[in-house]
Amino acid sequence: MAALALTRRVTAAVKNKCLSSSLPARRWLLSAAYTDSKVWEATEKDPQNLAVLASFMDRTYDRNLPVSSLTVSRFVDNISSREEVDQAEYYLYKFRHSPNCWYLRDWTVHSWIRQCLKYGAKEKALYTLKNKVQYGIFPDDFTFNLLIDSYVKEGDFKSAFSVVEEVMLQEAFDLPTTQILSLYTLGSYLATRPQLTVSEERALGASLLICGLKQDNTIGLSAQLLGNALLGKVEILKGIHAVFKGMPLSWARGYLGRALTVMEKVASASGDVKLSKDTLDYMSDLLQQLSSTSDSDSSGEESGGEEDKKDTVDEDDLAEQAKLPEYAGRFKELSNQLEAQGKVDSSSFQGLVTALAQQNLAAAEKPDLEQYESRIQAWEAEKKQLIQREKEMREKAEQEKERRLAAKAAAQQA
Repeated sequence: MAALALTRRVTAAVKNKCLSSSLPARRWLLSAAYTDSKVWEATEKDPQNLAVLASFMDRTYDRNLPVSSLTVSRFVDNISSREEVDQAEYYLYKFRHSPNCWYLRDWTVHSWIRQCLKYGAKEKALYTLKNKVQYGIFPDDFTFNLLIDSYVKEGDFKSAFSVVEEVMLQEAFDLPTTQILSLYTLGSYLATRPQLTVSEERALGASLLICGLKQDNTIGLSAQLLGNALLGKVEILKGIHAVFKGMPLSWARGYLGRALTVMEKVASASGDVKLSKDTLDYMSDLLQQLSSTSDSDSSGEESGGEEDKKDTVDEDDLAEQAKLPEYAGRFKELSNQLEAQGKVDSSSFQGLVTALAQQNLAAAEKPDLEQYESRIQAWEAEKKQLIQREKEMREKAEQEKERRLAAKAAAQQA
């Protein structure tokens, strides 16, 4: 009950103060050159009859024999309709649960995402991505970017956030383009004022924090502050184990304390680095509501919430909750200090990330495209090697079969 009440109050506060849009949201970010599939489609294809391939794979699996990664690759590459996307999903699943599961090729993953986008099956791409353990779909940065951008174009920031969450889980924020797209998505999603579950708050906080660590500027530090605040909320309400479970996060307690450390860093930094006002407002409201909820629980007004906590919150978590008054006092001091130093940016977080995308994304695309072309060449070379190896193995098998038949014939004549 306490958690639910807090969620409602913080949501109301967000509606009034936090993360409002100061710039019109763009419906697309990546250039046409970046998303154009001509370079990919120009690669050498291996035309196949999907019905024949499907029959071959079914017979192979029925005999408890492994299907090669090259066969799966051929099936995905030759998709030509929405219905065949569904078929390919089935064979990706079968391959993932076969002895060859570790050998799904990177270009097959890339081709799968592109085919889903081409034939209007983005939901299939997202589903297999969210269920990556069952399908083996672990895209590279470039492929992640294509999928994020496709949802941003439609203004579907919730689905775009779901992709960013997978980027976070794979810790794949290496490319500047991925960082910019992800921050833009997170800022735009927050501006829609979503009703978040605890698990969504955790994923959102972790995405903001990990991506924010890649940007040592006002945007990156504001993202770190907001990310630590969201994770701190989960920690206070549900305990530290609810924070780091399944996440690439620190097991150390004190995420609210780390949010204050971000404020201290900005206060002591030279230069024009700042924190956005709406993220500070969010932190302020969150601390007030957490303190209010803690007081209600301690007075016994919401015993149901206390019962819910018994299974998840240990003594160390209770000790962290007891620091809330200290955190609130320190936050007020640091807020006043930042205000006095002129280190509070009046722009909204969404406005900042939108400006970042408009100013920096175009320049960041060029190295991605060069790397993509090189990667395609490497994939083509590897594919040719596999095809040659497959040919040699078939020839060897045929020769072995002929030798056995000849030996059998000779034995019968003798």
